[in-house]
Amino acid sequence: MTLSDLIKAAIKEDMPRGDLTTESLGLKPRQGRALLKAKEDIILSGTLPFEETVLSLDPGVKVKWHFEEGQAVLKSQNICTLEGDLVQILKSERVALNFLGHLSGIATHTNRFVQKLKGTQTRILDTRKTTPGLRELEKRAVVHGGGQNHRLNLSTAVLIKDNHIAIMGGMSMAVQRVRLHSPEPIEIEARTLEEVKEAVKLEVHRILLDNMDNATLKLALDLIPDQIETEASGNMTLDRIRNVAELGVDFISVGALTHSAPVADVSLMFDWNS
Repeated sequence: MTLSDLIKAAIKEDMPRGDLTTESLGLKPRQGRALLKAKEDIILSGTLPFEETVLSLDPGVKVKWHFEEGQAVLKSQNICTLEGDLVQILKSERVALNFLGHLSGIATHTNRFVQKLKGTQTRILDTRKTTPGLRELEKRAVVHGGGQNHRLNLSTAVLIKDNHIAIMGGMSMAVQRVRLHSPEPIEIEARTLEEVKEAVKLEVHRILLDNMDNATLKLALDLIPDQIETEASGNMTLDRIRNVAELGVDFISVGALTHSAPVADVSLMFDWNS
């Protein structure tokens, strides 16, 4: 689904038969200005879907951004200025804010995790736990927040997980079969120290240490040679990740970056007297 298709679907969802309230007021076009304001400190993301949503109802609206995506915006600062028909901007307001608030929320939440890891070599990764149809936008928001993207989808990387291992009858069989059909680097999930030892013998590219407590993670990392990358996942909270990073893991993947990020508090202020 393209961004244009996504915006069209969102507008249709919000106005399947027009804007009953605004249109019932019989408002004529009203030229004026509106300001997009931050109501809390945020990391900005989602400017393109915001702007394209507004322009889909009135291509004549002029949007001037005062910040770039990935930049910090402080509470009460103006994010952008819109000039055009305020009636059409009003109709697009909620959909546009939904995009920007959601994506800036992800960028802001990601940045909280990134800040916790300052001074370490560990990098924050996202996961595939995204909103259907919004994955590309949400993963871009993670990057705006200072995180890194894991695989975009099932077509972009090999990750052998527990169900793959189970259906193949073992880790070794799963790795051998993948190597017969794909030259791509292999990442494999390990849930126990015995599985870690087996993954090391198979000389995979990266080992995903899944749902281990810190003590077990330390033992697992001691078993893995430097040439194999390490990734920790499962119950990675803001309170915990610093301790995990200090164990020496290369990556920490956090599903909460996308599936549990609070929506950034932003609002559109209209100047009807312009």
